[in-house]
Amino acid sequence: MFGLFVSILESVIPRVRSHRKKREEGAPVKGIIEAKNLVKRYGDFTAVNGISFCIQEGECFGFLGPNGAGKSTTMRMLYGLSRVDAGELIVMGQRVTLTPPALKAHLGIVPQEDNLDPDLTVRENLLVHASFYGISASQAAERTRDLLNFMALDEKADAPVESLSGGLKRRLVIARALVNDPKIVVLDEPTTGLDPAARHLVWQKLRQLKERGITLLLTTHYMEEASQLCDRLVIINQGRILAEGAPAWLVQTYIPPEVIQVNIPADALPEGLAAAAERLGAQPVIHSEMTFLFTAEGDRLWEQLPALGLNPRRCIHRPSNLEDVYLTLTGGSLGHDD
Repeated sequence: MFGLFVSILESVIPRVRSHRKKREEGAPVKGIIEAKNLVKRYGDFTAVNGISFCIQEGECFGFLGPNGAGKSTTMRMLYGLSRVDAGELIVMGQRVTLTPPALKAHLGIVPQEDNLDPDLTVRENLLVHASFYGISASQAAERTRDLLNFMALDEKADAPVESLSGGLKRRLVIARALVNDPKIVVLDEPTTGLDPAARHLVWQKLRQLKERGITLLLTTHYMEEASQLCDRLVIINQGRILAEGAPAWLVQTYIPPEVIQVNIPADALPEGLAAAAERLGAQPVIHSEMTFLFTAEGDRLWEQLPALGLNPRRCIHRPSNLEDVYLTLTGGSLGHDD
């Protein structure tokens, strides 16, 4: 299996280098957010280990990774809750360690946790937040009215926050992040804990923000969220960036186009399955609860399942996706919060 993993990397690395070279050969591009060899340590533990990325104005850029990958730590450095220990973090042309007030005026923050004031109404939460930015009372009232309408919270404007559902609270947190009319909105796990309907409504609103030219930076562990929203993303694990690119490009570059998912625990697999699958041109990736056979010839491999000792009823033939890329690169599965 180690030899197979090395062969996969050997086939991928030249394509990745070529992709990077093409970008480097063009004119230098400066992003609205740039990180260069960014490091964050907590004692002997390195939470963020020398990562670099460049986010262009107006795009949605994602951080995809499991629990403890370094996603939220990176966000905290960006909006000033955590000091940069090494490397550079440049936002809107300013090199920052702790985010200065002038820069915070251009940032909208959607934290992972619910930190609304439960003693205030929906409207009051927005008005109070506006006062922190020195926005006049008349302008704050106008922005609050517009944001309540934008996030479909009009009917709940005078409801106490504690009476809201999780989905409504999340929409209010996003509305609050927009009070100061930011150029950049940072969203840390924006739809965690929401039901599918609430999640899709939030996605719709985030797309509308991007259409307005607002730069979005989000962390997520939802594959569909990353694919639906992100122009580009990085896959991050154990504080390091493993891959970067558009979601579709990552799938096309790092793995074959099809996969047969074998829903059988590893200890119950037929003996010699990996070697037999390799002889048929497949790339097996075995996990404790299931196995993935990546291939460019899914129909042909499907016909050979009985010969491999597999029951087709325990298997699924499907297109490869972003989670498959993650599983292949890390050998792990996506968790939840950072």
